Amino acid sequence: MKRLILTILSIMIAGASFAQIKHITQQDTKVKKYEAAIFEICLTGNWENPYLQEQAALDMLLTAPSGKKLILPCFYRSGNSGSESIWEARFTPQESGEYTYTFRYAEDGKTASESTPATFKVKESKLQGILHLRDYSTLQYDNGDVYRGIGMNLCWESRSNDDSKFFSDLHEQHDRFNYDKMLPMFAQNGGNFTRMWMCSWNFPIDKQKDFNNPRYQASEEYMNPSAIERLDHVVNLAEKLDIKIMLCMGEGNVRANREFFNSDEAKTRYKNRLRYIVARWGYSPAIGMWEFFNEIDNVQHRDRNGVIPAAEIVAWHDEMSKYLKEIDPFDHITTTSISHRDLEGLNSVPGLDINQKHIYNATVSIPNNIKSYSDRFQKPYIIGEFGYEWDWSKNFDDFADGMNMDFSRGLWYGLFCDTPVTPMSWWWEWFDEHGMIPYIRNVRYISDMMLEAGNGSFEHLKTKNQGKAETFAVRCGDKTFVYVYNGSDKELDSTSIELGKKADVKVARLDPEKVKLGKAVKIQTDGTLNLNSLSLAPLKEAIFVIY
Repeated sequence: MKRLILTILSIMIAGASFAQIKHITQQDTKVKKYEAAIFEICLTGNWENPYLQEQAALDMLLTAPSGKKLILPCFYRSGNSGSESIWEARFTPQESGEYTYTFRYAEDGKTASESTPATFKVKESKLQGILHLRDYSTLQYDNGDVYRGIGMNLCWESRSNDDSKFFSDLHEQHDRFNYDKMLPMFAQNGGNFTRMWMCSWNFPIDKQKDFNNPRYQASEEYMNPSAIERLDHVVNLAEKLDIKIMLCMGEGNVRANREFFNSDEAKTRYKNRLRYIVARWGYSPAIGMWEFFNEIDNVQHRDRNGVIPAAEIVAWHDEMSKYLKEIDPFDHITTTSISHRDLEGLNSVPGLDINQKHIYNATVSIPNNIKSYSDRFQKPYIIGEFGYEWDWSKNFDDFADGMNMDFSRGLWYGLFCDTPVTPMSWWWEWFDEHGMIPYIRNVRYISDMMLEAGNGSFEHLKTKNQGKAETFAVRCGDKTFVYVYNGSDKELDSTSIELGKKADVKVARLDPEKVKLGKAVKIQTDGTLNLNSLSLAPLKEAIFVIY
């Protein structure tokens, strides 16, 4: 009997697998401030699904040189339960000096193993870091540099089968509408901020098959390797091009119905998805903002069982934004978006840093929307989508002039209003086909001049308009910038700007063909500057710089 008991115990001990962090490898020991430090962790553990933190979770616990405590979620890469597995930590230090760290591995919510404390040193660098809030008009990097986004939507790469009535052949051109072509072209033309979706056909990280996109391969794995690899690549590309991404994370491979916003099971699943996204891509300065949903009001009204109560959606955003802030040690900006219907309380959720809506067929309303929402809710406001027309069943070529004018007009509104990112146009394929992307260079040229002159300061000046003409003027340091749009059916000859004091000034007009200022003209002013002989045709615009 004694021998039998010993034999049974031996079998039990041999069959058991005890969790243990075995060894840690730091890929590059020369770490720079604002540059990613990558750690590979080998451990043994037990789980059914290593992507679910309630079963298995690895965290990196750091103490910064300043004494600040940080917790970085890590992500599973490979290996099986009960044997060695590989995990990874991607950390971007936001301080220079010596960091102390340990890794803590948990199973079933309880600590199962913890590594011995270790250190790494971080040297200063000339990099800028990650974007954060600054004021209504600008953002700022970790190092204090001021930033303003010049943006447009590049929400997805070409699909295999596009649903556009007139432009499906255009949208399905894989050799043109992929991020390896679109992002460099966008950057070369002055763009520095874009919006991308995670959805069933674009970065479908938790979808196994049926992508409507040839870039992804079917897989039975919980997280799709081809989608993960694609997002890795695009984030790295955006870093190299200095483009910031508003990553719209969406609902994932489930339908956002009423249960999605209320059940504990659905919320746990979503939190695990957020944790993986932060662990894998949160390190990158290319992530400009996390966006929870595209047009949550449309999601609210699409449920076949009836309209989802706004209070439930708002409560979900409150819970998820708090959770995201807890697990993101880099403090990225957070947002969500509506189409045109406000949800009571959504604009006041504390964990949402920036409010956002989409505007179509009403570009003229953009300045008032930005000002009224910012004033009311005391947060920066962004127009995440805008356009002359939203209805993809129409042939945009029938009103191409209106589409093109609207494209530039929305960008200029952004520069002359208090918003940290210019309104972002939709229909990127159509505008590329019509040669409008290079126009962004003009907006970036003036934006850079504004930031250099005022270091992020914007003083709005009073202007006098004629009829349907619009004039916006802002003073940035020792320069004043003026935007004039002639919305009437007659030629506009003059406009006036209240400079506030007598002065001899020089006025230069932007040459949009050459992307530079024309020859400056000297003008004497008694405090009100009159710009005469504009010769601005109907539905045309002009930009002036006053020295």
